[in-house]
Amino acid sequence: MRVDYALRQHAQWYKGDGTYGDGPVFHWDYYNSFVIHPMLVDVLAALGDQSEAWKAMRDPELQRAQRYAAVQERLISPEGTFPAIGRSIAYRFGAFHLLAQAALRRALPAEVTPSQVRGALTSVIRRSIEAPGTFDEAGWLRIGFAGHQPGIGERYISTGSLYLCATGLLPLGLPATDAFWADPPQPWTSQRAWSGQPFAIDKALSD
Repeated sequence: MRVDYALRQHAQWYKGDGTYGDGPVFHWDYYNSFVIHPMLVDVLAALGDQSEAWKAMRDPELQRAQRYAAVQERLISPEGTFPAIGRSIAYRFGAFHLLAQAALRRALPAEVTPSQVRGALTSVIRRSIEAPGTFDEAGWLRIGFAGHQPGIGERYISTGSLYLCATGLLPLGLPATDAFWADPPQPWTSQRAWSGQPFAIDKALSD
């Protein structure tokens, strides 16, 4: 009952073009990647066959997740930065949970190669982790987006919760022989776009 309620409620919160509302009202934040898409993909993969209604949700959700992953890849600037919008930005590169999960599951959008995601995620992670003040004297993460910025802490943010950023490391589950690691480096979309190279036109998902 609880699984069915969660799946049906999120179906009602779908806003279009791969994006769900974080509740009935849309919020500009990264919760589609922090939890919504990754959890829907995992739940439907594990339990989808137990109900015809859930099974029917699987393919549409996979398409929506791929679309959102494509958007995420485009959000990463040539310098490895991304917009600091919405709540919970102290989770740092955990904002790319979905893109990392899509790489791990080998379910990236057709126009996004594993090696360009490797480059993009690596750039984001380095910009985040290498910012001065990121760690305290004992080596623990400190509240911040790029360094120590306690002002972005919210009432549910703690030292432990900061480690949600580790979801951005999911491709570490791929073997060294996987294309994600083995293919030659490729520029990600914004690098291509801002350097005058050809790049794919973005297309909305209609469903």
